[in-house]
Amino acid sequence: MRCPESLRVQAYFDAEVDAVSAADIERHLQHCAACRALLQDLEQVRTVLRRDSAYLRTPLSLRAKIMGALDQEYAAETPVPVADGTSATEGTWAYQGTSALERTPAQEGTPTAEVTALSRGTPPPRGTPRPRERVSANWRSRPFWVGALGGVGGTAIAATFAFLLLLPRFTNPLLDELVSAHVRSLMPSHLIDVVSTDKHTVKPWFAGHADVSPVVADFEPQGYQLIGGRVDFLEHQRSAVVVYQHGAHVINVFSWAGHEGALPADVTRSGYHFAFWKAGDLEYCAVSDTGWDELLGLVRLLKE
Repeated sequence: MRCPESLRVQAYFDAEVDAVSAADIERHLQHCAACRALLQDLEQVRTVLRRDSAYLRTPLSLRAKIMGALDQEYAAETPVPVADGTSATEGTWAYQGTSALERTPAQEGTPTAEVTALSRGTPPPRGTPRPRERVSANWRSRPFWVGALGGVGGTAIAATFAFLLLLPRFTNPLLDELVSAHVRSLMPSHLIDVVSTDKHTVKPWFAGHADVSPVVADFEPQGYQLIGGRVDFLEHQRSAVVVYQHGAHVINVFSWAGHEGALPADVTRSGYHFAFWKAGDLEYCAVSDTGWDELLGLVRLLKE
């Protein structure tokens, strides 16, 4: 008989479930042989597909054809020098009193008398009408950034670069590591290394895997269920992370060996709340997207 959880297992295999569901499925896999066999079958199918599927490369002739077309487009849009030292698109000339629509085919590509005289090094005859200012034929197609680089646009870009250069000075490396570790843990199969609701199982596990031994307790009656633990690298050490579930939210409680510097203040970053405290030689940080009151409620319980 097919297990009712088989569809969720397939979603878990495709990394389409959230962290809470992934932890629930991993607990189910420990007791369901049918789902474990399904997961192994899916792994075998993926391996065969990756091994036997042909990888088709783009033909070199197609690449050469595309590059040639790009070169032609670039050459057609590149201005060419004219006699007076300015630039204009090849084959475009301006005529006094004659619009582009009024010019005859015979006039196309024919320079004015003034240009002809200038090309010979002699001044144009008196009375020769002066040509209009030459305008590139593709002026309408110039990209927006050409104009944006001047004036206010250039100032805004310079200010942006200055902000990006100064930004690292205002960031906290510890906070950055905690954000990355918490977000990484929410990916499927990254949340828990040891799955257990028993503190007598989780705490001894840290002894052989982490550099610290944190406080581990289950507060299920208060709404904070212990679901396991894992190890993360933080502050150049193997920090211990105790994982709790509060409703639909995951709370990671990080702990690491303390140092002389002050801890950051409680803060919200990237949509997650970070609550810091110190107990003995260890430093702690509880991280979650739950409300501040709920997060601080767990912190109070851990401090007791």
